[in-house]
Amino acid sequence: MNGAEHDFGSFVAARATSLLRVAYLACGDQTEAEDLLQTALERTYRNWHRVRHDSPEPYVRRVIINAAISRARRRAILNIIPMHSPPETSARENDSDLTHVLMNALRALPPRQRAVIVLRYWEDLSETQTAEVLGCAVGTVKSQASKALAKLRTALGGDIMEGARDNAQA
Repeated sequence: MNGAEHDFGSFVAARATSLLRVAYLACGDQTEAEDLLQTALERTYRNWHRVRHDSPEPYVRRVIINAAISRARRRAILNIIPMHSPPETSARENDSDLTHVLMNALRALPPRQRAVIVLRYWEDLSETQTAEVLGCAVGTVKSQASKALAKLRTALGGDIMEGARDNAQA
């Protein structure tokens, strides 16, 4: 194993859990999160010679978020294409557990808004860092966060959101 492979292996060993959490929060599904992380790590490995000297974690986060957004777009397009018979859909669970309620509300957000919420509030990145990961302006991060929080407040009720935000800031 050469030095670059060792560096990449060390990076993955140190940050894989955190990156898997980002992937899960970006897509809302454990299996898909593992696929997203695998895709991101593959792309990172192919570019490791130029990424390793900078901070590789923001690069991997950006790949995860972009891949999650692309997959969500593909799924949305497939939902528009007419089928001979509609696919079976599972009934939505009415689970009172806050984690399930929050994940359902998070899944309902558009991919970019979900990405902003995940990076800003779960990963605790600044607006500037979030903009860098997403490749957009800070103003876009602010507007997407505002829209996403408004949708979450509506979906979850104001009291739950206020309590969650207070806990996150504590």
